[in-house]
Amino acid sequence: MDEIAIDAWRDALDVMTRFVGSWSFDRVIEGQATMRGIAVFTPLDTERLVYREQGDLTLANGTALQAEREYIFASRDGGFEVFFKENPPRLFHVISLSASLRGEPSGSAGHLCNRDYYQSTYSFLADGRFVIRHVVSGPRKDYTMVTTYTRLAAPVTARARKSQPG
Repeated sequence: MDEIAIDAWRDALDVMTRFVGSWSFDRVIEGQATMRGIAVFTPLDTERLVYREQGDLTLANGTALQAEREYIFASRDGGFEVFFKENPPRLFHVISLSASLRGEPSGSAGHLCNRDYYQSTYSFLADGRFVIRHVVSGPRKDYTMVTTYTRLAAPVTARARKSQPG
């Protein structure tokens, strides 16, 4: 699949709608690992999306692994909630979005997991990409993880190819 550029994120109400579809992602877990893969947001119902990522995780020592993760994103006024995909779903954090000085939406939230604290920031860029940054600190964890998402072009179907000139 090819990556495509899309126009800027317009506002907080736009974010959940624009998530739907496939994204490539590049992740850096500083000093520990990198990961590249595909993330897909699929509607679960009118207010929620299932997020599923799969990719290749490479540890700092060179070990390569397949990795995957799932969340549920739920729409809320001025932002969204992110849940761990468990039964029942467990809240990870609530993101309230506001415009940056450049007019791009962003938001952040904290989450205490046992005694480790996650400070998460979502930034929506003018070129259509978005970035999630988690700064994790505590007695068991101490790292920063930055993931950049770029929209993937939809595959061209046989029907679409027939209607294209050339």
